[in-house]
Amino acid sequence: MTACLLDAGPLVALFNPRDRFHDHFQHLIVQSAEPVQLHTTWPCVTEASHLLGPRHRVALLQWIGAGAVQVYPFESGDLLDMCDWILQYTQQPRTEMDLADASLYWLARETGVTRIFTVDMRDFSRYRLPDGRAFDIL
Repeated sequence: MTACLLDAGPLVALFNPRDRFHDHFQHLIVQSAEPVQLHTTWPCVTEASHLLGPRHRVALLQWIGAGAVQVYPFESGDLLDMCDWILQYTQQPRTEMDLADASLYWLARETGVTRIFTVDMRDFSRYRLPDGRAFDIL
């Protein structure tokens, strides 16, 4: 089983059939020959939920509630590290790290998982973990 992080964009794409990335993520996650263990955070779920219409939002939340994705909580003290990363990656021109991205960065540090389903290739291709590892974008 392959472990992968799951950003908000693919969550939206999976539950919105009109999303341009819908087929891509359906294939990677739902129709994959090898089972995929999905990990995300509450900020990603919140962002995806906000971007989906009511019917698709409920389907997403039911899917997560049924155990399709492991949602990792973090402590309020972890926000201090996330603030540092947000400032570090937002100082570059025309780019920024939002809370959802920072929470996935935190999750990669906690779990060691660097494979990620995201549509945010520009940002995740520049993020580097403290040991220098890059995210493996799928």
